[in-house]
Amino acid sequence: MNKSLINSIEALLFGAGRPLTLSEIRNILNNNGGTIELSDIKKSLNMLEERYINTSIEIQEVASGYRLNIKQEHSSSLGNIWNDKTPRISKALMETISIIAFKQPVTRGDIEDIRGVSVSTRSIRSLLERNWIRVSGTRDVPGRPALYSTTKDFLDDLNLKSISDLPELPEITDDSKDDFLSQVV
Repeated sequence: MNKSLINSIEALLFGAGRPLTLSEIRNILNNNGGTIELSDIKKSLNMLEERYINTSIEIQEVASGYRLNIKQEHSSSLGNIWNDKTPRISKALMETISIIAFKQPVTRGDIEDIRGVSVSTRSIRSLLERNWIRVSGTRDVPGRPALYSTTKDFLDDLNLKSISDLPELPEITDDSKDDFLSQVV
């Protein structure tokens, strides 16, 4: 495999600051006068993955494409030097995004029915501003409420390739509810 191609792809992933699809990588490289095939890019990515096996860096495939990432076991040591700390997510916001992720597309009313409390406009706005959710349509009922779904940015931030990579929710049966209630009461 051409070392120049591998190094060019590595530089693109390092400099992009966001995931790149195979097509984006090919288009960028071909704009520089080449005729690179997707299969060559995939092989180069595999060779980069092998190169990084014993390092703190990895190539990660997420919903939006491929990116360079710090391996999980090394990321905690960087917390002290990064100034832009990730803002904490409130319990209400976590519940809201979880419902949207597992039940999408959902309306605000659906979320409120599941949570048992009203959903603040601020929570929805916060998720929209983070680009974790989007309005994916409207429900065909009076008032035509907005339907919310998760975005690729949400999947990327959770290091997931697709929504199917989320862990499965445990099945809730009448027996499991009774067991839970007996433990609480």
